[in-house]
Amino acid sequence: MNPGDRVRVERADQSYEGVLLPSTTAENLVVKLESGYNVGVDRDAASVEVLEADTYDVEGAQDAEGESAIEFDDDLPTISLISTGGTIASTVDYRTGAVTAQFDAEDVLRAVPDLAGRANYRGRVVANILSENMTPGVWQDLARAVNEEIEAGADGVVVMHGTDTMQFTASALAFMLDTPVPIVFTGSQRSADRPSSDNVMNAVCAVEAAKSDCAEVMVCMHADEADERCALHRGTRVRKNHTSRRDAFETVGAKPLGEVDYDTEEITFRREYAGRGETDLTLQDDLATDVSLVKFTPGTDPAMLETAADGAAGVVIEGTGLGHVDTDWIETVEAVTDAGTTVVMTSQCLEGRVCDRVYDTGRDLLDAGVIEGEDMLPGTAKVKLMWVLANADDPARAMRESLAGEIRAQSRPWT
Repeated sequence: MNPGDRVRVERADQSYEGVLLPSTTAENLVVKLESGYNVGVDRDAASVEVLEADTYDVEGAQDAEGESAIEFDDDLPTISLISTGGTIASTVDYRTGAVTAQFDAEDVLRAVPDLAGRANYRGRVVANILSENMTPGVWQDLARAVNEEIEAGADGVVVMHGTDTMQFTASALAFMLDTPVPIVFTGSQRSADRPSSDNVMNAVCAVEAAKSDCAEVMVCMHADEADERCALHRGTRVRKNHTSRRDAFETVGAKPLGEVDYDTEEITFRREYAGRGETDLTLQDDLATDVSLVKFTPGTDPAMLETAADGAAGVVIEGTGLGHVDTDWIETVEAVTDAGTTVVMTSQCLEGRVCDRVYDTGRDLLDAGVIEGEDMLPGTAKVKLMWVLANADDPARAMRESLAGEIRAQSRPWT
């Protein structure tokens, strides 16, 4: 028997029927039941009957380098499916009950059979980590892998990623890559062993988005709590705004770039976007990793800024309102910028833009050398500053310009 087989498992007076899944341990069998839940059974205490063998050849689906070798259909587009780990590529460790990153790209294809027939797939594993363990180094590895896949002829790329830090990685790729094809990030808030899992719908909608004409970096996740639509968020304007809801992701200050109807597969875009083939593929993956993000709150000692800026190339401040900090910080800000550290001001507010020309504190900050971050999200501003310091001739000017849709010309809510 092999993963993917439909089996009946008998144990004592209990019987389970479902699809055999890959297991994290040699001692357990893992079966997905019709209810959607998974069950783990001790191998030594159970008898197994194969009801229907899976015809998918896992062993033959990868070449010697670990890349997919699935037979191609000339009538279908080619989508590169890149796994970095996270809940969408996870399984349950039945020793502990915890969800761990285990599946590679081929396992994801098996776990989401609805992907079959929609495209040709090239599977590739860049990392197998939970997203809290993501690093700028992995961003660079991922950008290079995506670049190679597009160079090799991929018509679109889907990146499976943990949701907790997906917005940072999406921003990083938006700055590091000029792309002629869609690059779509997706993940799941709930693991595949739960009936309420969002992994199938998100993956299917992401593949459909990767076949679209929108050649940008996007994040594809549930648009609401129903299983009807996925929202397409621009990678530099998206934020995870809920810990566990399936529609946790939002485009800050506006409606999403577009959406995918799960049933009809129809894709609707609301705003202009970079079209397929309009941009030549370009990779600029250098990053200045010595950039910090500091959040100001009432009573915070300016020494925190000194510590963050010590030896750093750049600091992003998440200030209050229009982009303010305590006036006691201004002298420290000036000392930091005089020492050669680039300081960018953003706001803690979810909507609106920084403007340090309204109040005295803001004007003093500008005199101290602060660069206004317009309406960039603080996390996006940090990622952008990492890229700008390593690639731009004039970092101050580049931080004020929109390079990948991270700055809007006007702050108009819900447009």
